[in-house]
Amino acid sequence: MDQLLTLLSENARLSCAQLAAMLNKTEAQVQEEIAAYEKAGIIRGYQTQINWEKVDSNHASALIELKVSPKPDKGFDDIADRIMQLEEVESVYLMSGGFDLAVCVNGRSMQEIAMFVARKLSPMDSVLSTATHFILKRYKDGGLAMESEDEIDERRSMFGD
Repeated sequence: MDQLLTLLSENARLSCAQLAAMLNKTEAQVQEEIAAYEKAGIIRGYQTQINWEKVDSNHASALIELKVSPKPDKGFDDIADRIMQLEEVESVYLMSGGFDLAVCVNGRSMQEIAMFVARKLSPMDSVLSTATHFILKRYKDGGLAMESEDEIDERRSMFGD
């Protein structure tokens, strides 16, 4: 794998000067490589990984499994494209196994996500069935541990550990 891409995936806040020093390249070379990756669609964007549970205790996330009926001419792409357009949807994946699509969604509460499934997702003409799995706690997300070792698990103190 390309070292530049690896470094950017670990910390997109590194400056071109820092990246150049780490890769033994010039800043201009790093800037050109990044621009080429962006133009080719290899670098799709830069995001901050946020632990929303620490910001809003009512925040809810879910993984929804979908069984769908693919369109004869477009396969799964048509329904996936329509689902991607819904603002609650964070990601959509074509899957192998017991279901066809995995949809990750965010909401202000579990009830809001349940209403999203009932009112927006389930009524779509290609959706045959759904199974919603609420995320109760994130241990690791986007390659990052969501709690540091310094943070204390409150459950331990309840049991005297």
